[in-house]
Amino acid sequence: MAMGSDRAGRRYTTASGKSFVPDATLMHSNCSRVEPVMDHPELLHPTSLARFSSEKMTKVDIFRSDRMLVGLNAFEAGQEHALHGHADQDKVYHVLEGEGEFLLEGRTIEMSAGAMLVAPAGVPHGVRNTGHDRLVVLVFMAPAPSR
Repeated sequence: MAMGSDRAGRRYTTASGKSFVPDATLMHSNCSRVEPVMDHPELLHPTSLARFSSEKMTKVDIFRSDRMLVGLNAFEAGQEHALHGHADQDKVYHVLEGEGEFLLEGRTIEMSAGAMLVAPAGVPHGVRNTGHDRLVVLVFMAPAPSR
């Protein structure tokens, strides 16, 4: 794969030093999504793949198949992923860096690095960065949402 950077000049590198360039940036109403092109299997350090935007939270797809999505949600201070739900997908959030709140079925649950939350299919959930620093959350969804 050719080495390089995306249109904004950002370089994307796997843990083994391979560079890759995102194939698309899809804008959503409350987040930006970066979908990296990667060779698998590959040893990864997820926090090194996090991308941030001052405008809205950012999602990076690390791995996607029909069975599962693994991604990162990256938040600057004050950003959030509004309460939402997935009728047919289970979602697991694992906080890698930072602190904030999980929103789950009308509850607000404080979180920090190391915390994990499971949001079963049909359960409204969201994430809010209430800290002063960046928040990075590893996300697993099964089955993967359709594109």
